[in-house]
Amino acid sequence: MSRNVQSTSASRDRLRMKERRVLYVTAFVRATTTSLVGVLLGVYLARLDITGAAFGAILSAGLAGAALAALVATFAGDQLGRRRFLMTLTLLSIGGTVAFAFSRSAVALGVAAFVGMLNGMGKDRGAALVLEQAALPSTTTAANRTQAIAWYTMVQDLGHAAGAALAGLPTLLSPSSELQNAAPHRALLLACAALGLVTLALYARLGPTVDSPAANGRVAITQRSRAILTKISALFAIDSLAGGFLTTAMLAYFFFERFGMAEGVIGALFFGARLMNAASHLGAAWLARRIGLVNTMVFTHIPSSLLLVTVAFAPSFAVASVLFLLREGLVEMDVPTRQSYVLAVVAPEERTFASGVTNLVRLSAWAVAPAFAGLLMKGDSMVVPLVVGAAMKISYDLLLWRAFRGMRPPEEEPGR
Repeated sequence: MSRNVQSTSASRDRLRMKERRVLYVTAFVRATTTSLVGVLLGVYLARLDITGAAFGAILSAGLAGAALAALVATFAGDQLGRRRFLMTLTLLSIGGTVAFAFSRSAVALGVAAFVGMLNGMGKDRGAALVLEQAALPSTTTAANRTQAIAWYTMVQDLGHAAGAALAGLPTLLSPSSELQNAAPHRALLLACAALGLVTLALYARLGPTVDSPAANGRVAITQRSRAILTKISALFAIDSLAGGFLTTAMLAYFFFERFGMAEGVIGALFFGARLMNAASHLGAAWLARRIGLVNTMVFTHIPSSLLLVTVAFAPSFAVASVLFLLREGLVEMDVPTRQSYVLAVVAPEERTFASGVTNLVRLSAWAVAPAFAGLLMKGDSMVVPLVVGAAMKISYDLLLWRAFRGMRPPEEEPGR
């Protein structure tokens, strides 16, 4: 009897590990394409002579599509089935990316960006993340939850790094450096769509572990969880509105216009930035075990915002690059800790809703901000979005620490 129980437990553990590894791989592939598109978008649209308000509107359209998908995932993802929904999202992304690659007018580009959920942030924060994030705790134990999420976010940023490195390919592929030569960028967009087929095949391998306990019914969210999510989502909205002023596409545009850097150089810079992000995630898990999740979120984020202000006023690309990389080594340490904290303070059956609501708030704020940032980023005012975004992020950090420093996740309770 005991041997049968042990055998069943071992089989369950192997299945959970398999599901977790599939989620790691899909996160890597999706992050690679998201990062590549994020860097390409700014330069690609500039080469199509789309700038200013139209530029910001197209970025906002892509993020609005991602926000709508996250809304559906939040309220219907569990009922429709996480695996099935993930596959549907992937098909929409493939179709939208192909349409974007062959569009020319600002209106057509905006529609394609909306359908394909093209993410000018350059970081994977869409509806697929909502569902994968909610499923991840079911593939591990409570004690290892933060560590598993840290590995997940690290794998994402390795994908972000790979995508940023690939963004330098237009320089190698293009026989000319003329402004209108967008053919290499178009080819890479189509390659991103092809990689979506890989993600689709991986999702088909997922089993029942990833689906929610609420798959056959609607979850009643407790009053306590509603209060927590309302307060923390309002704070996340401030942070994400600030982040919408600092999209990868906007930063790539900033380096392209301010310092005249080519795509290859910008891609290399973002490759380094994503490596710094990836390394910081495991450091965040280590630090959280010692000072707590909320303290790690706040006291690594404030210095990163101060560094961003120095990037805005750097006298040269070399100085700006060093300051930017230092900032990237800190700015993502709140990601695994934030995700782990939100999933820890709600019940297991509430995780998709919690993940969806918090990510939806972030995506919605991201979708609004680029349009305003595009209006501000003109001539001598190109640094304004960076300064505004940094100031808003610092305000968010201080408010978050004040509101949640006394609310600990279960593993941080005294005696645990």
